[in-house]
Amino acid sequence: MGKVVAICTSAVRGIQKTPVQSAEFKVDWGITTDAHAGHWHRQVSLLSADQIAAFNEKGAGVQPGAFGENLVVEGFDFRALPVGTLLRCGEVLLEMTQIGKECHSHCEIYKKMGDCIMPREGVFARVLEGGTITVGDEMTLQPRTAPRPWQAAVITLSDRSANGVREDKSGPAVAARLTENGYAVVEQLVLPDEAAALKKQLIRLCDQRQLDLILTTGGTGFAPRDVTPEATLAVADKQVPGIAEAIRAASLQITRHAMLSRAVSVIRGKTLIINLPGSPKACMESMDVFLDTIPHGLTLLRGEQADK
Repeated sequence: MGKVVAICTSAVRGIQKTPVQSAEFKVDWGITTDAHAGHWHRQVSLLSADQIAAFNEKGAGVQPGAFGENLVVEGFDFRALPVGTLLRCGEVLLEMTQIGKECHSHCEIYKKMGDCIMPREGVFARVLEGGTITVGDEMTLQPRTAPRPWQAAVITLSDRSANGVREDKSGPAVAARLTENGYAVVEQLVLPDEAAALKKQLIRLCDQRQLDLILTTGGTGFAPRDVTPEATLAVADKQVPGIAEAIRAASLQITRHAMLSRAVSVIRGKTLIINLPGSPKACMESMDVFLDTIPHGLTLLRGEQADK
């Protein structure tokens, strides 16, 4: 159990927030008076009061809102909680959607201290049930009454699609197939065939958003700029060769060109990453191979009990 010790809002983004006594939280939006509200996954930001206190012991001298956080709560180490955690505060129900964030430019706090805790200790949430939160309100963890849908992302690797020269048809087809099978596709990205860009997004989606599944499409062949397998392996904690081998084995029954695929399948943290081919047809054929089987593995990655 924790307690809300500060509520902070701002009318514009990119500035420190101002403490208020109470705030109205709107479903799938956020705090009605805050600039970060909107139909996205970072509607509300939270920071542990204990982490702020520890930082201030080093001479930071920061006040609530200095990090751009909305809620300062004592009694919780938010970073230790998994994405998907439900937080109840009176009428309001929040679901954690991200841990930490990328710091695009160093703030005044970093310039003074050489450090800032928000990028690693701050967490983000979306509003599932609305209402009012007032300073002093208690916050508790709320158990789930039903399993959380698998969270997934789809990344298309294509120079031409990224540059707007060619429509991306594979990514939307893969996302639609996942949705039909009960997955919540929370992000769809189109990237150029560049290893650095793909690695950056894979790390973010695995570490900060803690997704269950990421499917990439494209960049698995022999062309000089086909670097998807190398970028995927570079961020992997473990390899899962059986999935990629099963896809190639099934695809060989359709076309001999399948032996030229360099696609891989790996695990980073609790996220399964699978490389798919570039064409919509080949993507669907590949998904036929593993879509009914991987839920067992995803359950184990979540640390939940899987049926034998």
